[in-house]
Order: sequence, then C-alpha cells, then structure tokens
Amino acid sequence: MEKFFKKKPQLPSPLEGTSHGSYEVNLQNLPADPGLRPCIDSYNCNIRDQVRRIYLQRGPFQPKGHNFKFEKFGNQQRRFVSDWFKEFGSWLEYSIKEESAYCLFCYLFKEDNGDQAGSDTFTGKGFKNWKKKEKLKIHEGGVNSAHNRARQKCERLMNQKQHIATFFERQSEKTQSEYETRLNAVVDCIRFLLNQGLAFRGHDESDGSSNKGNFLELLHFLADHNEDINAVTFKNTPLNLQMTSPKIQKDIVSCVATETTNAIIREMDGALFSILIDESRDISTKEQMAVVLRYVDKNGYVVERFVGIEHVSSTTAASLKESLDNMFSRFGLSLSMLRGQGYDGASNMQGEFNGLKTLILEENESAYYVHCFAHQLQLALISVAKKHEEVNSLFNLVSMLINVVGVSAKRRDILHEKHALAVIEALGKGELSSGQGLNQEITLKRPADTRWSSHYGMLMSIISMFPSVVDVLEVIEVEGNSEQRFQANTLLKLMQSFDFVFCLFLMKNILGYANELSRALQRKDQDILNAVKLVEVYKHNLQKLRDSGWDSLFGQVSTFCSKHDIDVLDMDDLFLIPGRSRRKAREITNLHRYRVELFYAVLDMQLQELNNRFNESNTQLLICLACLCPNDLFAVFDKEKLLRLAEFYPKDFSAIDLIALEMQLDVYIMDLRSSAEFSELKGIGELARTMVKTKKDKVYPLVYQLVTLALILPVATATVERVFSAMNFVKNRLRNRMGDQWLNDNLVVYIEKDVFACIDNEDIIRRFQNMKTRREQLKKF
Repeated sequence: MEKFFKKKPQLPSPLEGTSHGSYEVNLQNLPADPGLRPCIDSYNCNIRDQVRRIYLQRGPFQPKGHNFKFEKFGNQQRRFVSDWFKEFGSWLEYSIKEESAYCLFCYLFKEDNGDQAGSDTFTGKGFKNWKKKEKLKIHEGGVNSAHNRARQKCERLMNQKQHIATFFERQSEKTQSEYETRLNAVVDCIRFLLNQGLAFRGHDESDGSSNKGNFLELLHFLADHNEDINAVTFKNTPLNLQMTSPKIQKDIVSCVATETTNAIIREMDGALFSILIDESRDISTKEQMAVVLRYVDKNGYVVERFVGIEHVSSTTAASLKESLDNMFSRFGLSLSMLRGQGYDGASNMQGEFNGLKTLILEENESAYYVHCFAHQLQLALISVAKKHEEVNSLFNLVSMLINVVGVSAKRRDILHEKHALAVIEALGKGELSSGQGLNQEITLKRPADTRWSSHYGMLMSIISMFPSVVDVLEVIEVEGNSEQRFQANTLLKLMQSFDFVFCLFLMKNILGYANELSRALQRKDQDILNAVKLVEVYKHNLQKLRDSGWDSLFGQVSTFCSKHDIDVLDMDDLFLIPGRSRRKAREITNLHRYRVELFYAVLDMQLQELNNRFNESNTQLLICLACLCPNDLFAVFDKEKLLRLAEFYPKDFSAIDLIALEMQLDVYIMDLRSSAEFSELKGIGELARTMVKTKKDKVYPLVYQLVTLALILPVATATVERVFSAMNFVKNRLRNRMGDQWLNDNLVVYIEKDVFACIDNEDIIRRFQNMKTRREQLKKF
C-alpha cells in the first residue's frame, strides 16, 4: 500500500524536540493569551504535563489594566469587570484578542461532558455574557463539578508529594533537609554570579580540573568554609543529585529571571506606563530589541525597569510590533494601558506612515510619542556643528590626532609619561592643587556618536594634555617612518595655530554648557516638563554666550596660545587665507573672520537647530502640562488648560470625570497653596511624592492621575542604552554562543539587581521545584 499511498510525514510541534526522541518545551512558543492557545490535546502526550505546569506556574492570564470592550445587551452597554479577577482569581482568564473570558483549569484538564456547566464556553469560544455574572458561579458548580474535578487535577499535578515517583522513593526528613541546604547553596552561588554578570561555565568541569568555571569554583569555596554544605553537596551525595549540571543552572536562572520580572509587574500593579525601545546587534550579530517600562510606583517615584530583550529576525516596524505584542502577552500587559513611547529616532520607529510609533497609535491614540531628548541634543550639537567647514576640520583633525598618537602602546606610554612629568612640574609651580581624586591618569578620549558627552571629553583631554601631545608628535617626527613623519609634521603645524585653538575652545564652551544638560537627561526620574525647561535654559545660555561671550572666549584662547608659544593674531589686521595671494583675498579683518564668520555663525546654527528639534515646548500637550508645575506656589496653575490636558486622555477621563475634575481642581489648588508641605516644591516629581506622602493622592485622585500621566511621558532612552552596554558585557566575544533565552535571563537579573535582591531563595526554589517532577522533595512544598 505504501507504494501507492505514501504516508504524510508527521511534522513536529514547535514545542517538540527531535533529538534522541526527547521532547522539549520552549517557553517562548507558549502563547499566554487564552484566545491564542491551541487545544491542550494538540500537544504531544509526552510533553502535555510540562505544558500544563508552565501555565499553572504562570497563573491565569489577567490583564487587569486592559480597556475591556463594551458589548450591547438590549439598550445597555456592558463589559467585563476587573474586580471579577479578585473573586475568581484562581481560574478566571481574559483574552485581549477575543475579548472573552476563559477558565484555566478547564483548559488544562477539560472533560468531554458536552455543554455541562458551560465548560465548552470557557475553553472554546469564550464567555461574553457580561450581563450575567452568576454564570461564573454556575461554572464553578458543586464539589463534583467538571470545573472542580479539573481544579483537583491541577492541584495534584503541582503536588509532587502525590507523584508516583515520589511514592516509591519515600524520603526522610533528613534527606529533605539536606536537599534544601544543597539547593540554597546553589541558589546563593548563582545569585552572586548573576549580580556580577559573570560566566558560569568553565573549559573543564571534571574533579581534577583547575579551570572548572566560576559556578563550581564558588560552590567549592562555599563548601570548604561550611561543613554542612560540604557534606550535602559533594561528600555524601550521588553525582547525579549534586544540582551542579548546566541544565540545573539554566533552570534556576530561568526561575530567578521569571521571579524578577513578576516582581516588576506586581510593582506596577496595573498602573499606566510608557515604553522605551531600541534595537542593537549583539556580539553574534543577532538583532536584539530591548524593552523598558516607565511608570510611577505607589510612592510617587518615576521608575524605569528593563523587562527583557526579544530577538527580531527583521527590524521592520511590523516585526517589532509583533515581538512587542508577544512580550506584552507573556507579562499580562495591555497595549490599552500605554500612555507614551520613546525611541531614538530611527525611521522604523518614528516613521509617520509605517513606523512602530504609528502602528501603536492606530491601536491606542493616547500613546504619545516623544523623541529621545538626549539623542536630539547629540544630533543638534555635533552633526550641525560639523556643517561648518572650520568645525568639521577641527573634528577631522582631532580624529587623525587620536589615531596617530594612540595607534600603538608605545606612543600611549610616552604620552602618559610626558603628561605625568607635566603634572609634577605644574604641582611644583603651584599651578595645580593636590588632593584626593585630583590629577588622575588620563588619556586621549575617542568620540562616539552614540555616547553623550564623548566629544566634550575628547576636547577636554586634548586641552589638558596639549603639551604632552605636542611632545609625542615631535618624537614621532624624529623616530617614525616617512609617512609617520609627514603626519606628525602636518599635525604639529595645524595644532599650533590660532585657528585650531580658537575652534577648540569654541566647541569646548558650547559642549560644556550641554554636558550638564546631557547628564540630567539621562536620569531615570527626569520628567518631560523639567527636561523642556532644561533645554530652554541651555538655549538661553547659548544666546547669552553669543551676545556677551566673545571677550571671555578670546581671552581664554589668547592665554592658552601665550602659554604654549602660539602666535596670537591681531584682530585689527587683515585676514589672510593660507595658500592664497593678497590680491585675491577678501579684505576683512581677523575680528570679522573669527567673531562673525566663525563665532556667531556656529552659535546661530546651534540655536536654529535646537529650536527646530526641540519644538515640543510649542505643542498644546506640553503647554497644558506646564500648569501642573508646583514652583512658586503653583504660579502657573491654569484650570482651563488642565481640563484641556485631561481631554488628551479620553480613556482615562470620561465626561463625568471631567465634570468632577473641574470641581476637584478648585479645592485642590486652594488646599495645596495653603499647605506648608507644598510651599517649596520644585518639579512635578516632588509634587507626586509629596501628594502620596500626605495622602492627597487619595483626596484628589483625578488630579493625581494627571500628575502621573505627566511623569510617565518618556524623556530619553538612556536606560535602553545601558541595557546594550550590559549586553556587551554579559554576551562578549568569549561567550558569543549564548542563546536568546539564556541571554535574556542573565540580563534581566543583572540589570534589575535591586529587584532581584528583594526576592527570597524560597520563592526561587518553589518555582524550581514546580517546573517538573523532581526526584528529591522539600518539606515546605
């Protein structure tokens, strides 16, 4: 028969492994939304219990902050009530995709009883009759109902003491106690390594090896200093129960990462939030998308938390949106609770027609997009400055200088020696003061377009090491080959010119004003209103520099030139362009050249670009936000604008809420202006914290909602940039084979150390025990 009718090949499920007939479950492929899950019977019978365990560990999918869809019942509009999650919290689920309710227990252990107790409704098509809440009670039924029988099966599955393997291997209390001690020791070692971002594995993990890896070495060290741990870890324990295998390590790290992420989601407690997203390649050239959530915690503090990375095969907006939806689904987050988006300006993110920003706004019009302030600042300062010929020449010359001087270790050593001698000489003359943290060893810094303040640091290092750099170039001019001598000679001529020094100090002053602003924008708790004010202050400082900063700048340049034997030009002389005859030169003075064509021109370009890029201050939203500022006893308070601000968020303020808010604002402003606790506040962040501290957030909940919405608008993607820095540390050239899930678990714990520090070993061990049936048991679980 097979000759005429060939068998169809059985395609393995995405959850099934094919090696050695084993079956593996990939957590990434298990949909969290009940409306997206396949029937439990569709999974291979060998992995079905593993799938059930994963869903039971996750718990029911309950997007508490979701904007539940209304359904029409007669003349009334009804919808799912989030309070039902509290009443039926152990089993009730809600599908965002289908906008229906489901039962977790019946999904996992459904009995084929026809329509009895509505079991098919709660596992198949979903429950939508919001008018009849009593149907939920009817579904639970009596003691012997299909729902309760499914619940009992779930409890038995998670109760490993009733498992048949446990029944045949009865364990004494001593054995259980030793197992608990061993697990705690392993978790402690893993906790230390994750906090430091260190590798676990070694090249040779055998007993006689001297390179067992950090995990085994640390565990041995811990056992050597604790006899109880040594006895239960290595001496009297079978090799296959020492809990040191790589798979055990990965299971525990997965538990740790899950507990850390769950703690973050619990901390949010259904609050409104914004997202910060960026993508970057790891050392294996895989494109990774990092996601950070920004929200206000219960104490009124702005918090930015990293929740994970997603490997994206394509960086198109549709692919990023799909990955984001999958991540939200896993965490039980709803896109309807999103109130802000922050990206670095890439076209696939902020595109007006097909960008990620646009795709999200199509689903949620209240998810306002804010271009990363720090990224805009970097573009305005460097990219625009380089459009000026003289400034562009400065940065090109500096890059060449760094390459020539820092190309070899020998030249860097000479530079350090020359600079150390210069510092000693300056200390002897009293030109420098000594003290703790002063006169540290420095080197020429390289600029990076994605690193804020790097160009400022580069210019400062050249100014402080100028004589040492000249000495190194003179050494190269004598000892180098023909090409190196030519480069050194050219650099010496250009560096020791008035043009170079003038441009050097001009850009140092411009970037110096921006340095503090750049640092402020990188703070996680920075609010958008204060960020706009800081930008305005920076614009004001640049304008002030343009109006009255010429004499100061010229004085700095003249002093520097005199100190280093560089000719200072007479500003009244005619300006001569090198290489051109006097006949063809424009008859302008040096003063006009350096003050008008260079000083004024560069500053005007900066101011114009800043005004173009930071035009958020002109939008209606931020004008309304400014009225929340508590400075000078709420001097800018404007009730009409705050009501207009509430209208920007129709999902958070209904027509009735707007009427109540109008009354609430009148009482709010009278109360807070007369209260001593609010008399000296600076910024919306302090206002939020003080309202929570004095319980005013409960007295004026609608006003506090406005304050919260103002705080969660993103300012800069600095937290995401820090994630990528951590990724390059965790997954480096020697650890380039890390899988995506392993990398994600390591990063979540390493970056969110403060959250991880609050998680007890007991919670980690409980999750580890429940992952699958273990040979050894614990008394507590």
